[in-house]
Amino acid sequence: MTDKIYEYKDAENWFLGEWGGFNAISGLGNVCDDAVYELSQQLAKLNTSKCCGNCHGDCHSDDRNGYNVTVVKKSSDFQLIRFVADMINQETNRKLEVTQRVGAVIVTEAEQLLLVHLPENGVEAAAFFGQTSEADFGDTILIATRNEGKTKEFRKMFEKIGIKVENLNDYPDLPEVEETGMTFEENARLKAETISKLTGKMVLADDSGLKVDALGGLPGVWSARFSGPDATDESNNAKLLHELAMVFDHKDRSAQFHTTLVVAAPDKDSLVVEADWPGYIAMEAKGDNGFGYDPLFMVGETGRHAAELTAEEKNNISHRGLAVKKLMEAFPVWQTKQ
Repeated sequence: MTDKIYEYKDAENWFLGEWGGFNAISGLGNVCDDAVYELSQQLAKLNTSKCCGNCHGDCHSDDRNGYNVTVVKKSSDFQLIRFVADMINQETNRKLEVTQRVGAVIVTEAEQLLLVHLPENGVEAAAFFGQTSEADFGDTILIATRNEGKTKEFRKMFEKIGIKVENLNDYPDLPEVEETGMTFEENARLKAETISKLTGKMVLADDSGLKVDALGGLPGVWSARFSGPDATDESNNAKLLHELAMVFDHKDRSAQFHTTLVVAAPDKDSLVVEADWPGYIAMEAKGDNGFGYDPLFMVGETGRHAAELTAEEKNNISHRGLAVKKLMEAFPVWQTKQ
């Protein structure tokens, strides 16, 4: 038995674990005991030791070579299964891998299929067995961007729920989708749903921009090309300062960065989440980090410019960071809907 305490916690799940038990999972409070017990029975099979046949009982001299897990809060079976698998891997040098496929949770090791856990209402057989390539096994999401930096950030998020990530660089023959919408959601939907129809894949697209209250919400969906078709960050910032040249009161220079994320899949209603990051437009630029309007954007009441934040600080509080957090909470539920 080790003294290490394992923990996983997010907005919808909270698990605590220790090694040196009997492969047991128990629930606290409002956690459904029947559901937890059924899942506990399934997962216990992942950590059973086999008798050598000549041990006279020595193989089983220590039956407390398992996990004890307490479930404080749970909305995702995937997160609980992955938590238990991670404990087993760390304590026994196993290499269990946990992935999702159309809502089902798959546990494999060294090309061996060990466990398939289905949601309460099951999954569509055609969707589950539709792909036959071993490389394609498990769910994949296509990020509607060619930006590898943005893809890397989304990959970090989706790896946590067992989803593989691709981007448009993996599909060089796909046409560019023009953003002709009048709202952020229209543009994000246009990209996600068009590419999903063309590829038959699950697709994530986003549209982001700056909304300035004194300008009636402009530049809005035209943020990237506010100063014209050949706009640069510098020219966009210069135009923004020009448009606000006669607005002197700090409180009248209020603004919000906005992000809308849309996930689309064939024969499924799209998932939409959005978030705002409130602040003000400064009189002058500050900071060397970030991009776009970050040098002019003052974060809330902090007095700091977005371009003065580190990448980690910005990701924790920005419009995109907040939208991704919302997406990670809503995505597992959306994915299991038929």
